Amino acid sequence: MIPKVFREVIDLGDGREISIETGKLAKQAHGSVVVQSGKCMLLCTVVSNYEQKDLNFLPLTVDYREKFAAAGRYPGGFFKREARPSDGEVLTMRLVDRVLRPLFPKDYHSETQVMIQLMSHDPEVMPDAMAGLAASAAIQLSDFPFECAISEARVGRVNGEFVINPTPAQMEESDLDMMIGASADSVMMVEGEMDEISEEEMADAIKFAHEAIKVQCAAQLRLAEAFGKKAVREYEPEREDLDLEKKVHDMAYDKVYAIAKAGSAKHERSAAFQQIKEDIKATFSEEELADYGGLVSDYYRKAEKAAIRDLTLNEGLRLDGRKTDEIRPIWCEVDYLPSTHGSAVFTRGETQALATVTLGTSRDANQIDMPSQEGEERFYLHYNFPPFCTGEARPIRGTSRREVGHGNLAQRALKGMIPADCPYTVRVVSEVLESNGSSSMATVCSGTMALMDAGVQMTKPVSGIAMGLISDANSGKYAVLSDILGDEDHLGDMDFKVTGTADGITACQMDIKVKGLSYEILVNALQQARAGRLHILEKLTDTIAKPNADVKEHAPTMVTRRVPNEFIGALIGPGGKVIQEMQKETETTIVINEDPVTEEGIVEILGVGKKGIDAVMAKIDAILFKPTVGSVYEVKVIKMLDFGAVVEYLDAPGNEVLLHVSELAWERTENVSDVVNMGDVFDVKYFGLDPRTRKEKVSRKALLPKPEGYVARPPRDDKRPSGRDNNRGRDNRGRDNRRDDRKPREDKKED
Repeated sequence: MIPKVFREVIDLGDGREISIETGKLAKQAHGSVVVQSGKCMLLCTVVSNYEQKDLNFLPLTVDYREKFAAAGRYPGGFFKREARPSDGEVLTMRLVDRVLRPLFPKDYHSETQVMIQLMSHDPEVMPDAMAGLAASAAIQLSDFPFECAISEARVGRVNGEFVINPTPAQMEESDLDMMIGASADSVMMVEGEMDEISEEEMADAIKFAHEAIKVQCAAQLRLAEAFGKKAVREYEPEREDLDLEKKVHDMAYDKVYAIAKAGSAKHERSAAFQQIKEDIKATFSEEELADYGGLVSDYYRKAEKAAIRDLTLNEGLRLDGRKTDEIRPIWCEVDYLPSTHGSAVFTRGETQALATVTLGTSRDANQIDMPSQEGEERFYLHYNFPPFCTGEARPIRGTSRREVGHGNLAQRALKGMIPADCPYTVRVVSEVLESNGSSSMATVCSGTMALMDAGVQMTKPVSGIAMGLISDANSGKYAVLSDILGDEDHLGDMDFKVTGTADGITACQMDIKVKGLSYEILVNALQQARAGRLHILEKLTDTIAKPNADVKEHAPTMVTRRVPNEFIGALIGPGGKVIQEMQKETETTIVINEDPVTEEGIVEILGVGKKGIDAVMAKIDAILFKPTVGSVYEVKVIKMLDFGAVVEYLDAPGNEVLLHVSELAWERTENVSDVVNMGDVFDVKYFGLDPRTRKEKVSRKALLPKPEGYVARPPRDDKRPSGRDNNRGRDNRGRDNRRDDRKPREDKKED
C-alpha cells in the first residue's frame, strides 16, 4: 500500500517549479523530503540522537552527495563506486551548514546528521541551489529544536535582469553567481563571484534572492502543517546559575576591558586573558570547581566577549589598539622562491601567506567529474592551513572542508582576471604560514602578486579584505571593523570577506549572525570594505605594478599552433613515434587537442628555452609544407639512384621528392653522378603532379640556360608502330586461331 504523500509546489515565476514532497521515502528518518525541479530530484533526511553529548558545541554533520546513477554514468577510477566527496560536494555541504548551525539552540548538543543526495539529475537544473531548501524542509517535519525555516537560492543576472536559480546556459551569460541563505526575516549567508560589480548592485542581488526565499520558507511551513507538525522534543538544557554568572562577570569585565584597551599582540593578550580566568578560578574551592567549573569557564568567555564588544562600541578601539577602519601594517615580497615559476609573500599583521604559481599545458588541467558537472579548470587554486600557522600541534588528516572552502573563495576572486587567451594551465598554491585574521584574503593578495611575478598577464590586480560588525540592537550603535582579527571573527555579529579590483567586486563570502540586519548597514559595511581593499591594493602594486612581460628563464614558455586535421596523424606518427621522438630531442612537452568546432588540431608546445620550441615549430612547418607550382626551392641531395636523385627541401626537412635523371640537365645524362652528388645543394622548380606518372615533378634544368643549338627531342608518338601489331587487342595478340589449332589435351592417365 502506497502511503499518503504530502506535496507543496513553489512557483519560480518563469514557468519553472520546485516541489517538496514527503511521506513516501525514508520514513524511519526523523524527517525526510524529496525536492524536485524538472527531472532533478534531491532526497534529504535528518536524524538527531536523543542523548545529549558532553560537549560545548553542536556535533552537526551536513553531508551532500551526488550519485553517478542519477546522471546515468559510472564513477570514474578503478573502484566503480562513490567514495570520498568531491570538492564540489564539500562546497555544497559548507553552504548548507553555515545557515543551519546558528538556528539550533546553543545548549543543544545531540549528534545531528543532515544527508542530502542527488538521486536524479537534470542538466538544466543546478542541484546545489536546492540543497538548503531540502535540508530545512526535512527539519521542519522533525521534532528538532530549530528556530525557523530557511532556504537558499542562487541568483544570476542575465542582460541586466536578476534570475533565481538560473540554468547552466543562463549562467554562461550571467555576470554574477551568488548563493544567498536566509530565513523569512533575515539574510544569514552570502557567497559568490561577480564580474566587478558595485556594492549597491550586490545589495540589490541579495534583496532579490531574499524575496524568493520568503516564498520557499512559506511553502515549508504549509507542508509541515499538512503533514502534522510534531511537538518539539525535550532535551536536557545546559546548567545555569545566574548568581554565578553575575559574580564571574563582575570579577572579569573590568580587567578584560583594560587588557583589551591596552592594544597588545595576540600571544601576549591571550596569556593575559588566560591569567584572568585562572585567577577567577582560584577564588573557588576544589569542590566548587568540580561541581561547576565548566560554568565558570563559560561565564568568563561571555564576560570577555561583552567587554571587548563594549570597548569597540563605546570607544572605537580594538584588541590590538587599532581604530575600526584601520588596516594592520603590510609588507610584501615577490620572487622569493628561486625555483618556482612565480612566488610572493604577503604579510598583514600576524597573518602571512606564501603563494606559488606553476605553469603547465592542458594536460595539467584540473578534471571535474561530478554527476552534475563535467569539465576541466585551466586555472585553479589550492589553499593549505597547517597547524603551525596558529602555534598548534595536531595531526593532519587530509584536506579539511575549511581548506577547500577558503581555496575556492580565493580561486573565484582571481579567476575572472586571468585572460581568456592565456595559453597555460595555471595552478596557484597558498601556504598559510601565520594566521590571525583572514588567511583567505591574504591568499588572494599573495596569489595576485605571484601570478604577476610568473608573467601571467592578469587583466587587473585583485585584493581582498575581511570585515566584521559589532552592533547593539538596544542602543542602535554599530561598528564596522576593517581587517578583523581571529578573536573579532568569533565575537562579532557579521564577518564578511570581499575581494575585487579597483573597479568592482569579484567575490564575497558573508556570515551574518544578527537578525534583521538592515541593508543600509550592509551597504555601509561594503563601502568601508572597498576603502580597505583599495588601500591593500596600493600596497600590492607598490611591490609589483604590473605582470612581468615574460615568464622566468627557468619557467616554460608556451606556444600554440593550429594544424589542419589531415596532418595530425603525420605529426603523431605510428604509435606516437614522431611526437615522442620530438619531445625527447627538443626537451619539450607537446600536447595535441582537437578543436570541437573546426576539428583542427591545437598543438601546445611547452619548453624551457627558445631552441627546443623553434625545433618543434620547424618540424611542424615541415609536416605542413606544401610546395607551390611554379615556385623555386632550395634542395639537398640525400640519395642517389640509377634513374635520378632523391632531394630534400631545405625549408622543410623530411619532405623528399625525386629529381628524375631527365630533369638534371638539358644534355643527355648517362649517369646521375655526372651532374650531382650526395650532399649537393641547388635550386629546383616545382611543377606539381606529372600528368603521365602522377608523381610530383621538380626540375633542375628548368632553371638552367639552354645550351646553344639545343634541339629538343620530339615528343614520343604513342600511336607509332613498335614492331608489333598495334591493332592487337586483349583478345587478339598476334596469336590468331592459336587455340583453335592446338590439339585437344589427352586425358590424364589414371594411376
